[in-house]
Amino acid sequence: MTIEAQLHLTRDDFTLDATFCVPSHGITALFGPSGCGKTTLLRTIAGLEKEARGRFVIGDTVWQDEARCLPTYQRELGYVFQEASLFEHLSVRQNLEYGFKRLPKKKQRFDLDQAVTLLDLTALLPRQPARLSGGERQRVAIARALLSNPQLLLMDEPLAALDQQRKQEILPFFARLHSELDIPILYVSHATDEVARLADYLLLLNDGRVQASGPIADMLTRADLPLAHDHDAAAIIDATVSGHETQFSLARLTFPGGQFSVPYAGRSNGLPVGQRVRLRVLARDVSLTLEQQTGTSILNIVPVTVTALDEENTPQSRAQLLAQLDANGVPLLARITRKSAVALALEPGKPVFAQIKAIALLD
Repeated sequence: MTIEAQLHLTRDDFTLDATFCVPSHGITALFGPSGCGKTTLLRTIAGLEKEARGRFVIGDTVWQDEARCLPTYQRELGYVFQEASLFEHLSVRQNLEYGFKRLPKKKQRFDLDQAVTLLDLTALLPRQPARLSGGERQRVAIARALLSNPQLLLMDEPLAALDQQRKQEILPFFARLHSELDIPILYVSHATDEVARLADYLLLLNDGRVQASGPIADMLTRADLPLAHDHDAAAIIDATVSGHETQFSLARLTFPGGQFSVPYAGRSNGLPVGQRVRLRVLARDVSLTLEQQTGTSILNIVPVTVTALDEENTPQSRAQLLAQLDANGVPLLARITRKSAVALALEPGKPVFAQIKAIALLD
């Protein structure tokens, strides 16, 4: 099952001409620079742009084509905006019940208790919106969207208005939506760390058009795309907890390219064996060596093969190259100096070792 679109909209000096096909499950992030059309595309999918033309199909359901264009109220979607637009005169419970009670019983996929439990809202139910933090308001807004029985969830930078602490509080709830619900989510963001943590699939927009799309791990490491050349360019790795070194508070994480050790102190569940986790490895935290080093403080060293060396295209980075690496099918990036590349005689196909001095545990 997929979500397919060929959508066109011309408005003033901007043209949206977006064609894509993405999975109808998991989280697909819509990413790109400000003004590239992310929010316009989301609004077009929702049926809020009346002049839009084209085709939009989710699974076997056609929302728009040459013969029809369903109005927004007939599209089974939930929409979460940057600012949670709650009814200020109603309690949290009343906000959740407002639309839910008007939904026919046969269309109620969730009940209110399920949404409250999923978003941990029990203690908030009697409160008025004015007494909620920004993160709490967004959790209520997400629950309200779920109670509309959506076939698709649209989220337009739902964390943009939150400070870093509030973001960290709400991110686990997005992970819970991902793991416990079978509802596809189109998620607009301009923050690479959010996208790296949450997304399964990435739709990269530029100037109203889809520049590229694909699985998140592939998209972040493609040297022909701008994300691989950002200051915070990184690879995403899915791994499994295979054991612990309890005396050092380290978890052993296994992935196809080998094994990592990462700190787990402070994790509420202690990272049980068998748990799937997501890791983020910044290109600037990876160095290369011809032989596996000993007598080093770097714990994580894995064999890799150089697949490509790419020019960094800014004046500040003329001394650097981007090395694309393969760790038994898992892509990695390393930002190294030209001098180092020459000294190591690096070229595509050459086996080396990647020394990783820092790994971010995202789950």
